[in-house]
Amino acid sequence: MNIVFMGTPEFAVPSLDMLIAEGYHVVGVVTQPDKPQGRKKVLTPTPVKAAAERHGLPVFQPVKLRDPEAVARLAEWKPDLIVTAAFGQILPKAVLDMPVRGCVNVHGSLLPKYRGGAPIQRSIINGESVTGVTLMYMAEGLDTGDMISRVELPITDEDTSGSMFEKLSEAGSRLLQAEMPRLIAGETTAVPQDEAEASYARNLTRDDEKMDWSRTSRELFNQIRGLVPFSGAFTMWDDQVFKIWAAANPDHADLAPSSDSGQAEPGTVLQLNKAGIEVRTGNGSLWLTEVQPAGKKVMQAADFARGGTLKPGMVLR
Repeated sequence: MNIVFMGTPEFAVPSLDMLIAEGYHVVGVVTQPDKPQGRKKVLTPTPVKAAAERHGLPVFQPVKLRDPEAVARLAEWKPDLIVTAAFGQILPKAVLDMPVRGCVNVHGSLLPKYRGGAPIQRSIINGESVTGVTLMYMAEGLDTGDMISRVELPITDEDTSGSMFEKLSEAGSRLLQAEMPRLIAGETTAVPQDEAEASYARNLTRDDEKMDWSRTSRELFNQIRGLVPFSGAFTMWDDQVFKIWAAANPDHADLAPSSDSGQAEPGTVLQLNKAGIEVRTGNGSLWLTEVQPAGKKVMQAADFARGGTLKPGMVLR
């Protein structure tokens, strides 16, 4: 049986590796085009492309899969089953109808919650304590297809998007592995999603990265965790971007709050010491523990505090 795999980021790699390790006949891999990375804008292959090349698999990188030329190219592989995981493009009907065993997707949420492109980040930002992976048949809507199986995973306060991507990608690979024999045989059972419970995880924008210090300490803590290790959160200090990569858990931090915390406006720096940088929030304060000033590398907030350029009473915007 011919299997085509579609995916782009590291999240998809364990599923592709599993298919190869289990001996399934993967005839080709579809992934997003190479993109420039870093300050020097070096053209870099996607993690899935790199994995496919390690396995000696042919790779197709269409700019738009819906283009007739791209559909025709895909049809040359004669797929019986298409497996996707964080591919990054919506499959057109011509592709959905192509394989006799259908198109299945490994999605990083407990559908129907968090449909869309940023389910893992949004789950953490929104303060969810549980998430998971759903294996589903693909339909023309955005993550609206019938669900084949799901698995739940807890989100701890120590988790970031990075750690949850790793956990969910491995869980998704195991879920796919368990279902592959039934998918090949055409013996799966699937249930429709409850539209009344549907929610959407839109892709993150620059606005999602900006700290609003009038929010609660817990909300800001979750925001930071949800953006690590990809973009990080940021605030403005002295008219420059001041990035934030980690903060102490506001519910568990055993740190002495500043005596001025109740009077200062949100965003005010209350104190700087070996614990980090305490900043006033909408309901208390948050201790920043890892920061990145403009033009500098990521550093421990305590090390930055010793520089003396940021002082109590200054306001982060």
